[in-house]
Amino acid sequence: MAKELKLVIVTPEKTLLDQEVASISVPMFDGQMGVLPGRAPIVGRMGAGELRYTADGTEYSFFVDGGFLQIKGTVCSVLTNRSLTLADIDADSASTELADAIARKPATDEEFALRDRDIDRARKMVALAKKPR
Repeated sequence: MAKELKLVIVTPEKTLLDQEVASISVPMFDGQMGVLPGRAPIVGRMGAGELRYTADGTEYSFFVDGGFLQIKGTVCSVLTNRSLTLADIDADSASTELADAIARKPATDEEFALRDRDIDRARKMVALAKKPR
């Protein structure tokens, strides 16, 4: 069994992380998933939220805005449209996004679903912005 995983986080613009890690916690669309070395291969759809990983005994966090996760061998690949470190999350902007999403008046089922997704994402960003660093 491998002792470490390789975590690769990729956005359309660049590769944000390519590092050996001890463990990973990923926000999936239907809940959180933990990943340890030796995990069986999987492909899954991620949700918005906090991606945490441990490397050299220290825990690190990113906000990821959905995407896909692939685990193959010792490599865990995260493909997401947007990813931010906790330091990059602006609490005021996240609060404004939340207020704007709540204030929207949807008229169709699709607009309700989009508003609910935006509210969920903004709430998670606000919570992460308030998280102690």
